[in-house]
Amino acid sequence: MLWLTGGTLVTCVVMIVGLLALVIWQGVSTFWPRELVLLETVDGDIRAGEVTRRESFGLAEGMESLSEAAREAAETRLARGFDQSDRRLLRTGNFDLTGTHFHWVPDFAVTRDERPEWGIVAERMEWGRFYGEPVGFRIGDERVAEGPEASWQAYREHHDDVRERFEARRDLETHDVGKVNHRLEEARLERRQAELSHGTSSERWLQADAHFQEVQTWAEDGFAAIRVQINELDDENDRFVLLMKTFDGEEVELGLADIVRAYPANQLGFFDKLGIYASRWWEFFWDDPREANSEGGVFPAIFGTVTMTLIMSLVVVPLGVLAALYLREYAQAGMVVSTVRIAINNLAGVPSIVFGVFGLGFFCYIMGAGLDQLFFESRLPNPTYGTGGLLWASLTLALLTLPVVIVATEEALAAVPRSMREGSFACGASKWQTIRRIVLPRALPGILTGAILAMARGAGEVAPLMLVGAVKLAPELPVDGVFPFVHPHRSFMHLGFHIYDLGFQSQNSEAAKPMVFTTTLLLILIIASLNLAAVLLRTRLSKKFDVGQF
Repeated sequence: MLWLTGGTLVTCVVMIVGLLALVIWQGVSTFWPRELVLLETVDGDIRAGEVTRRESFGLAEGMESLSEAAREAAETRLARGFDQSDRRLLRTGNFDLTGTHFHWVPDFAVTRDERPEWGIVAERMEWGRFYGEPVGFRIGDERVAEGPEASWQAYREHHDDVRERFEARRDLETHDVGKVNHRLEEARLERRQAELSHGTSSERWLQADAHFQEVQTWAEDGFAAIRVQINELDDENDRFVLLMKTFDGEEVELGLADIVRAYPANQLGFFDKLGIYASRWWEFFWDDPREANSEGGVFPAIFGTVTMTLIMSLVVVPLGVLAALYLREYAQAGMVVSTVRIAINNLAGVPSIVFGVFGLGFFCYIMGAGLDQLFFESRLPNPTYGTGGLLWASLTLALLTLPVVIVATEEALAAVPRSMREGSFACGASKWQTIRRIVLPRALPGILTGAILAMARGAGEVAPLMLVGAVKLAPELPVDGVFPFVHPHRSFMHLGFHIYDLGFQSQNSEAAKPMVFTTTLLLILIIASLNLAAVLLRTRLSKKFDVGQF
């Protein structure tokens, strides 16, 4: 039995450590820049890209996927007695030109293997990465640089300024235009509410309509002024163009505003690679997603995950503690209490998707629709609270994790020695004074254990969120600078749903795979950070009350 129990523990630890090691290694290595490889095969094809994977394969099994020339080379290799070969998976990029993201190249079919000195990796806003060599640089109609080195120097000289203008343009489109739209929408809703409450012939509606006309005129002028600024920035940025040539000879123009980052992959030293690595991590933490979530950042998902978890915890912990207090301290043992406890234990085993269906039906379609009828009638038929959002997702997960908090709190209350209660009663304390001053403080470590378990489970759930508010891309955060500043009805992004979307809904699964591991690592770190804060608080409380126990 000793060897059986000890061996089982070791097996569990090895499995957990192995899983974490895989996630950490894959997640940490995702953003490290790789060499740019140029390969020419026996059939004359030129493939350039970054090697993302190597593996061995059986020549007999993989013969059908090879071209005619490669098949002949494979047959020659088989005739020599070699039935295995290595192959490399190249991230070839240039999707707008080739229509493919990745390509397998077997080693036996390679006739030329080079590392081009001026091979450039350009990460773009659209169409993914571009691989090629710089051949020129143009400002307006004037070609100011020729050749790889001069073109690259011109790019480095102007790219930062172009990206600053691009960010200014994006701020105008998102914040300034958003503020004008918000004020225009408020005026429209005010007129609509006056129409519903007083009719179109009332004095109230006429005043609201006049106000709306004024705001609409102001908004048109505002939109026109913003459009002028955007056009000026676009015209200035459009003047700067990097001329690139693919490795099969096709010349392409890349606007500097569309290039997020570029670097000569085969000229980088260690500290150059470290700078690119840090830049990619910064982008990952603080930028919005792009390229169907397979590139860019995950800041909206981080914000949504943390916000939802905190709201869920603020709801579930008080409810669970109060319910457990009643069951343990006030309720008389009997059939009703036993039935309630059985129901709580059974509720903990209900599949999470069932809670999602309940949240969609009860919170969204019943409570949310009722709130829309009472307070947001002017917005109908477009729902405000009658659809998925951050609030309903948090309440759904609070219901999902409620049994965990109740059971953990009951166990913590039961662990408080009965002698402490009797001593409090003997000193003249009431039932509530005993619970508040004696029982609850000493049960707090156990209560926080339940809160930790609830946070860990709720933060990682995905299935219910797919029904009650999590979306692929949320352009607006639930908290912003527009009154009333907090918008719990808005849909949100979640790291767990983001992982699902990358892994199973992406058109480019190979490109999304590294981001899956990186996002998984980030989700683990966020949950671990929240749990660590709760564990530290629990430890301090445990030390505080250890001396007083008897």
